[in-house]
Formats: sequence, structure tokens, C-alpha cells
Amino acid sequence: MSKLILFNKPFNVLSQFSDDAGRQTLANFIDIKDVYPAGRLDYDSEGLLLLTDNGQLQAQISNPKYKLNKTYWAQVEGEATQAHCEQLLAGVQLNDGSARALSCKLIEPPAIWPRVPPIRVRASIPDSWIELTINEGRNRQVRRMTAAVGLPTLRLVRAAIGDWHISDIALGQYRTESVNLPTAKKPTRPGPRRRGA
Repeated sequence: MSKLILFNKPFNVLSQFSDDAGRQTLANFIDIKDVYPAGRLDYDSEGLLLLTDNGQLQAQISNPKYKLNKTYWAQVEGEATQAHCEQLLAGVQLNDGSARALSCKLIEPPAIWPRVPPIRVRASIPDSWIELTINEGRNRQVRRMTAAVGLPTLRLVRAAIGDWHISDIALGQYRTESVNLPTAKKPTRPGPRRRGA
């Protein structure tokens, strides 16, 4: 059995266990040895980060070739509309190629923890929330995608990775699960060839 840790990462915490600049890291919250992040979550993003002690599981979660869905709640500057979602679903052009959301919907502000420090609010400009699912992991991809449709991201929370979700994990807390990875099947030896087959 492999160990999997579901961590609800706060804002301004690095997705690593050490930092020469004295910033907060995973070591401030997780006291389990020999576990490593499966992927990363930006310093200024919040929400679900998975860690494991199994290299195979780490690769299955973090390697883009496995196309694991990641769902984000983005608080954006401006009034998000269905037309914005349609643009994101159709695909937007970024400086490292095109990117498209697998799903996108307008949502009410989620019932989550307040951010510390709070986002910058402008009295004259509204903000709104969208839920966005992607299966890539390019650098700051969701922020760049929302900016490409005229909705700069003010706050970004990763709500889910695959079937794992932060719904019952408090900010800065983690839950440990055991995961049983399927064993690799031995290759079967081909049978005798038949003529005409």
C-alpha cells in the first residue's frame, strides 16, 4: 500500500519542504517523512496538493501524459459570463501554445476560508467566480487562460485532482489515505501464427 496525503495548501506557502529565503514551506504543516509532492501548486495559489511516498503514484498524478483532471475555483476581476466560458472551452492562445478548458461554469462564491491577506478589491470593478477544469499543468496556466479572455485572476483555489477533493479538509490541514496501485501485468507470449490470419 502506498501513502497519499491530501493537503489544503494556504496562500504563500511553497510546494516544497525547504527554502533558503525563509518562506513557509510544506515542513511548516506536514511532519511525515519520505513523502514528496505529486506535482506543484503555485506559491500564491491555494487548495489541494497531493503528496506520496510512491514514485509510480507520483508520476501518475503529476505527469501530463496521464491527463488527470484538475478543477480550480478562480475569483476573477470583472463580470464573468457564459461567453467567457465558451471562449475558454473553445481554446485560447497562450505564449506556449493553445490551451482549452475541459469544463467551465459560472459559480457563486464558494464557502471557503478567507484568504490572508485578502485580495485587492476595487470599488468600481466587480469580481466573480468561475470553476474551470483542465488536464494539463503548464506554468500558471489557469491564470494565463483567464487573462486571455479579459478576466485577470485575483484568487485561485485548486478544488480537486481526479476524484480527490478538498471539501472536508481545513486550510493548512491534511488527510492521509492508503492507495493500492494495480500491479503491472506480465506481457503475454504470442501464440503460434496461423496462416491466413
